[in-house]
Amino acid sequence: MEEGKGILRELLEWIVFLLIIIGATYLIITYVGQRTKVSGQSMETTLHDGDNLIVDKISYRFREPERFEIIVFPYQHKENTYYIKRIIGLPGETVQVVEGCVYIDGEPLDEHYGNELMENAGLAEEPIVLGEDEYFVLGDNRNHSSDSREPSVGVLHREDLLGRAWIRIWPLNKFGVIRHE
Repeated sequence: MEEGKGILRELLEWIVFLLIIIGATYLIITYVGQRTKVSGQSMETTLHDGDNLIVDKISYRFREPERFEIIVFPYQHKENTYYIKRIIGLPGETVQVVEGCVYIDGEPLDEHYGNELMENAGLAEEPIVLGEDEYFVLGDNRNHSSDSREPSVGVLHREDLLGRAWIRIWPLNKFGVIRHE
């Protein structure tokens, strides 16, 4: 009889242990970090198609997003689809694209990661004044990116930001913390 109670007790301990692991995993994925995969060329040369990233979901609970950070946000027109872009315009700023270059409050933005001049200014052909919780985002590969210049994406609200790209985990030869210039 004692042996039956010992097996039952050990089985119960294993079930409790597994429930704790599942609960901890859920909490980490929901509130701390999440794996995501880059799909497409919109962030080249910084990120490439097939790169796997860990998204830091906790930083923005304690601080505001900053210019040049690479962020992840859900695409509003397709479920379970996420975009990865770089924050260019911050709340309260005026963003405009003139002759292929980004201007913030009338001053050219000093950038070092884009591939080429933008061929299409889109919505940013006219000045865009960002509200108190709005962000203007662009892909690094500007001529091959759906971003804030397009009505389907537009400006993002603070609540739209899932988190910031933190670590590239695949491919292994590019493993490391992602630089936010």
